[in-house]
Amino acid sequence: MGCNAVFCACIDHASVGVVQKWGRFMRLATPGLHFFNPFKGECLAGVLSTRVCSLEVCVETKTKDNVFVQIVCSTQYRVIRESADDAFYELQNPKEQIRAYVFDVVRALVPRIPLDELFEQKGDVAKAVLEELEKVMGAYGYSIEQILVVDIVPDESVRRAMNDINAAHRLQLASVYKGEAEKILLVKKAEAEAEAKHLAGVGVAKQRQAITEGLRENVLNFSHTVSGTSAKEVMDLIMVTQYFDTIKDLGDSSNKTTVFIPHGPGHVKDISDQIRNGVMEAQSI
Repeated sequence: MGCNAVFCACIDHASVGVVQKWGRFMRLATPGLHFFNPFKGECLAGVLSTRVCSLEVCVETKTKDNVFVQIVCSTQYRVIRESADDAFYELQNPKEQIRAYVFDVVRALVPRIPLDELFEQKGDVAKAVLEELEKVMGAYGYSIEQILVVDIVPDESVRRAMNDINAAHRLQLASVYKGEAEKILLVKKAEAEAEAKHLAGVGVAKQRQAITEGLRENVLNFSHTVSGTSAKEVMDLIMVTQYFDTIKDLGDSSNKTTVFIPHGPGHVKDISDQIRNGVMEAQSI
């Protein structure tokens, strides 16, 4: 490499200079002002930046299940100040060198991983690339700070298929949850109906018990008031009276419903017997 015949040069803070003498490496120039004697063959051959640089590499490869993907890797690297002479003399194009190793490692590792697992194991891919680059580029005076797998892009048709699978899975879960909710509603409704029927039965039993108690008191009061009457006769009279009261209520009702009931002395007696039997059954509950 040639150099200009200058007497002095200023090296920036985040840089390092390479000084030659008669074309041979002499020393590294730290940041600051430096003087050179061109008559003795001294010159500034070049300046390298020690800032962190970023290189984005897009690798197209296929996974274990034969799905082609594009993997975007971001590489952060910098020149090692103490080894700047190696970085200056050994590599002509460090970016191409890094890109080649990223391609090599990714295309060797990704074909062993299925697509679904690749998204979960992208950290392992980045780690493998980092280890390989650190081992190789360290000998050339470069430090690999970090490797990031910033994106994994499958083919468009594969992405649509994955979205359809995800949507179908979510619809299936929604159907299951909806079915469970409807099942719970039906169970609760059945429990409520059973509880309502139970309470209605309790209410009917208490109503019949109250009617029985009232009839018993009426029979006893009538028997004490009117001498010579039996309990059966009093009960028949009460039942017949209630029968005619019921017929009167039906006739006075504003609801225009027609009810056909058997009527006559024989039927009245049958109704009285039926009511009496019902009351006796209620007393036995």
